[in-house]
Amino acid sequence: MRRLRRRGPREVRLFEDETDLLLLPPLRAAWGRRGEAREVRLSGANARRVVFGALNIDTGRRLFLARKRQRAEDFCEFLRLARRAYRSWDLLMLLDEDSSHTAGASQDTAWELDIELVWLPKRCPQLNGLERLWGHGKDHVCANRQGQGIDAEAGRFIRYLSGLPNREALHQGGLLSDDWWLRNV
Repeated sequence: MRRLRRRGPREVRLFEDETDLLLLPPLRAAWGRRGEAREVRLSGANARRVVFGALNIDTGRRLFLARKRQRAEDFCEFLRLARRAYRSWDLLMLLDEDSSHTAGASQDTAWELDIELVWLPKRCPQLNGLERLWGHGKDHVCANRQGQGIDAEAGRFIRYLSGLPNREALHQGGLLSDDWWLRNV
């Protein structure tokens, strides 16, 4: 926490996280007649995409990248995207200790790109503002229906979250709450 208190004038603080999107939809809610089973059409084939994301803690600006996997090379590509988006800024990225983040290649890439990685406590996903934003997006885009294809579904998901006003993204992520954990840091 001490590191977060020493903020420079050209520093950008980003939450970073990933979420899995599956072609088979999560059934969150469905209306049907009482006592009758609700039909949900599925193709029987599942596919997966991983969406990497970053949320600017101060402005609500978001970055997203869809990949087939969540490996070190995929995370390194996301680090490059973040550096391109914030070329001349000091980047501080708050994230969990997933193996794709802690891999040697990821650590080397972060160092080469001058991105400081700050580890969130283990088993505390509620500290990362992207966790709630992912749920909001899945509820509005992915739940209760199967998409045309996984790439189209990932594109819709990213377009929806990118299209939110910055303040709404901060709100959905819980960052505007009076008792948000970083409010007084």
